[in-house]
Amino acid sequence: MSFPNTIERTLELAHPPEKVWAAITTAEGLASWFGNTASIDLRPGGDFRMTWEGDFEADMRVERVEKPTVFAYTWPIDGLPKDDPRRTYVEFTLEPVDGGTRLTVRESGFAQLPEEVRRKAIEGNTGGWKSELGELVEYLDAS
Repeated sequence: MSFPNTIERTLELAHPPEKVWAAITTAEGLASWFGNTASIDLRPGGDFRMTWEGDFEADMRVERVEKPTVFAYTWPIDGLPKDDPRRTYVEFTLEPVDGGTRLTVRESGFAQLPEEVRRKAIEGNTGGWKSELGELVEYLDAS
């Protein structure tokens, strides 16, 4: 059985790109929908750290910042040892559309993984993005 290398989701948001950009690139915005706490040095090569309840944490690296259209980072893959250098690449692309913003989230890099780890990572992250992006919509609509 073949597994994809990429997870991609696109949302039409009834909010301007500037508001969506702030939600996905600031510590305050990220901690409001994506995790419980966040810190971010918003520049290529900058450190990006998120924590979630249940003692889950992720140390990431900012890879790309093209305000207000592209934000990307790499992050560790669940199921691999903490010191494993392999990461997935997550990219948010914002496009203004009538009435708001089209947001595309693309996470890639799963093909580098052994099949069992890849299967779990794809399944977990596919469900994770569905849930997290739902929380992003709720956060944007409430603010």
